[in-house]
Amino acid sequence: MQLTKDLSQNYTTILKEELVAAMGCTEPIAIAYAAAKAYRELGEMPDHIRITCSGNMIKNVKGVTVPNSGGQKGIETAAVLGVVGGNADKMLEVIADVDDAAREKTHELVAAGICEVALAENVPNLYIKAEMWTKDHEAAVTIAEHHTDITEIEKDGRLVFIAEKSIGVKKENAHKASTTAKVSEENAITGASTADASEENTITGDRTKMTLKGILDYANTVDLAEVEEILERQVRFNTAISQEGLDNPWGARVGKTILENWSDDVKSYACARAASGSDARMSGCPLPVIINSGSGNQGITVTMPVVTYAERWHLSKEKMYRSLLVSNLVSIYIKHYIGALSAFCGAVSAACGAGAAITYMSGGTYEQIGGTITNTLGNVGGIVCDGAKPSCAAKIASSVHAALLAHYMSTSMKEFLGGEGFVESDVEKTIKNMGYIGKIGMKETDREILNVMIDKVDVDSCL
Repeated sequence: MQLTKDLSQNYTTILKEELVAAMGCTEPIAIAYAAAKAYRELGEMPDHIRITCSGNMIKNVKGVTVPNSGGQKGIETAAVLGVVGGNADKMLEVIADVDDAAREKTHELVAAGICEVALAENVPNLYIKAEMWTKDHEAAVTIAEHHTDITEIEKDGRLVFIAEKSIGVKKENAHKASTTAKVSEENAITGASTADASEENTITGDRTKMTLKGILDYANTVDLAEVEEILERQVRFNTAISQEGLDNPWGARVGKTILENWSDDVKSYACARAASGSDARMSGCPLPVIINSGSGNQGITVTMPVVTYAERWHLSKEKMYRSLLVSNLVSIYIKHYIGALSAFCGAVSAACGAGAAITYMSGGTYEQIGGTITNTLGNVGGIVCDGAKPSCAAKIASSVHAALLAHYMSTSMKEFLGGEGFVESDVEKTIKNMGYIGKIGMKETDREILNVMIDKVDVDSCL
């Protein structure tokens, strides 16, 4: 079946929006980006910085090493490094060029207490507000929903930019938004700052129009010239960090442990290559990753199993690229129901994409590809996210292993059936059920995970 031109273009647009380069874990990088943008608006070194962010941001930054920081961790490190050594123009590669002087300065300023951190309540799961002050000036940048989506920029108490589709802006700010859009030239910081922010906030791909059938039709029919460049870059970047994780002692060495103790078959190698990229990334490796659904770990997970099977099965580059389209888009499709950050481990949705792609590249039917997704969700759909850290590599390995089991089950005409748990006979409904559980059902779980992580509960007294 040939997709309409508009639907096909929608999938291409989504891929181009999602498959971008990021350095290190995307949550601390997003904080560094917000701080770098606020510093640019301020125009001078701040005396004090405050980072206010959602609980999910705190959860995902607490245990991960900030890349290019010399082993430093935490929100304060990410923010200060973005100020003293960041380049806001590089967005999710904002701290790619920091040097030893910036790392040392960051260590000194964090130790001196220049940065404070506050928890924001009743905000999107992905929310950052970077504020900074000098004696005479102040500036603030707010990011919400997506890692580079700037919703507001303020300078000296004046709102100099607000996104046209700013998410989370309160109703009482509507008049403020309409009037500040006409900020006079003498009150604006620079014309470029508003233009840049507008460009960064342009999300034009409509995820609500995605379906599994549409994804498969797109993968079969799209002119690869439209997407080959971004897919080639995804393979190149993510393979490099995967190999780095295998070659050197990053993190808990989950990928290396798999290869040393499991068989050397394609299944083990697929799990190991996906996990090893996370081994490196979660422990501060500065190599860039092409992300998926806002996550480098998910980007690695949708890539490496597909690349591994394509290599072992001696498939053409065209077949591998079309399979990567399935992997990427299935992951994005499942994750858009859940949102950017939640208690649902994104390795699961990414592994669903990888498993679906492997079934696709093996010649599987629509029903078998849907069965792979159903079998994966029915198995590991309940893995919780307790923040970004080295153990993410193990969750990736477990999720990919489950997806491969799901693939071999579905291609052997074995599938979990509708009515068993949250599984439905229609894969689209199963995906939506998982989305509801991840977005709504796991809200309280998400809150309590954060409470445990920041020692707000006495677990012993509750048991």
